[in-house]
Amino acid sequence: MPPLKVRDTTCYYRLDGREDQPVLMLAHSLGQDHAQWDPQVAALSEHFRILRYDIRGHGASEVTPGDYRIEQLGNDALALAETLGIGRFAFCGLSLGGMIGLWIAVHAPDRMSAVVLANTSAKADGPGMEARRRTALSEGMGAVADTVMGRFFSPQALAAGGPMVDTSRRILLATDPVGYAGCCAAIRDMDQTGDLAQIRMPALIVSGDLDVSLPWTGHSAELARHLAYARVVHLPAAHLSNLGTPRSFNAALLDFLVPRQSGDAAAGMRVRRAVLGDAHVDRASTQPASADFQELITRYAWGTVWTRPGLDVRTRRLLVLTTMAALGRWEEFRLHLRTGFAHELEWCDVEEILLQVAVYAGVPAANTGFHIAAEERPGDGHPAVPPSRS
Repeated sequence: MPPLKVRDTTCYYRLDGREDQPVLMLAHSLGQDHAQWDPQVAALSEHFRILRYDIRGHGASEVTPGDYRIEQLGNDALALAETLGIGRFAFCGLSLGGMIGLWIAVHAPDRMSAVVLANTSAKADGPGMEARRRTALSEGMGAVADTVMGRFFSPQALAAGGPMVDTSRRILLATDPVGYAGCCAAIRDMDQTGDLAQIRMPALIVSGDLDVSLPWTGHSAELARHLAYARVVHLPAAHLSNLGTPRSFNAALLDFLVPRQSGDAAAGMRVRRAVLGDAHVDRASTQPASADFQELITRYAWGTVWTRPGLDVRTRRLLVLTTMAALGRWEEFRLHLRTGFAHELEWCDVEEILLQVAVYAGVPAANTGFHIAAEERPGDGHPAVPPSRS
């Protein structure tokens, strides 16, 4: 999407998800950009329309000269949402993004339904930010990169490396020093401590146990002490907790933003029909099993377990197939295989789980599974079925 004119600057953004979904706005850390949220988009877009953007001075957004202010950055976010026709949204911000979220929660609470404050603070280390601001301006981003990366990730994560670490470093080094310094000034001058008691909306505070940049003591702990409706989650991660523990971060957000109603029969029936198909569910209702039994599995298997947001349908289906093959429950295996092929499964998915079955549950079970899979696979040509070794 091209940068959008917002107030006195231009702002790059991405909007993903269905138009009928509620909006969740994501604001990144100092020295990163909207791509910081890549590990979250797939899981969150099942429930929200995701609005990501590059904060002023970062990424593809315009770099305006001078010191920025936290209220300036907060108004940028509000103006972006308004320009896109988004009146009300949930907000998740990490570090600098969380500081922006705090400001919006205080000064425009009618625009925000809930706020997630990850690895952030109402008042950070002013002298430290000033020193970093000066270094970035005088020596460039390379002069601060090692220090910042040592805060973004734990020593173990840095030593292991990997795509997320490498991408974060590239984004940091590509950040314009003028824009970086402007946001450093906003953090340097910010003190929102006196405003915290005004926040009355639902809030989730995410703290990283390995975060040396904005640790629990003095930062997240202060937020938790003053916010009346706050929930707290501790993650075994450093400053960029959404990258250090992405699945746990996603689970915490979804648990907070998408409350579950355990044993919801209506939701269970919707999922059951979506996963198994109307024909199977309608046939099951005519079987000798009692209506009470149908109610039991719909309410608790489908309405409690299958409706949890932590795993997608494909992953749950693969787990069911693996378990059914290992236990030799071939009727249930065939059912989930047939409906899976009709929806989200491909042959490569089935091959992987049956190789796991061969290693952990035995070659005969995997061999049977491959033969059933070949029978159920749609299309004219079937891949070769491994010969029986039993």
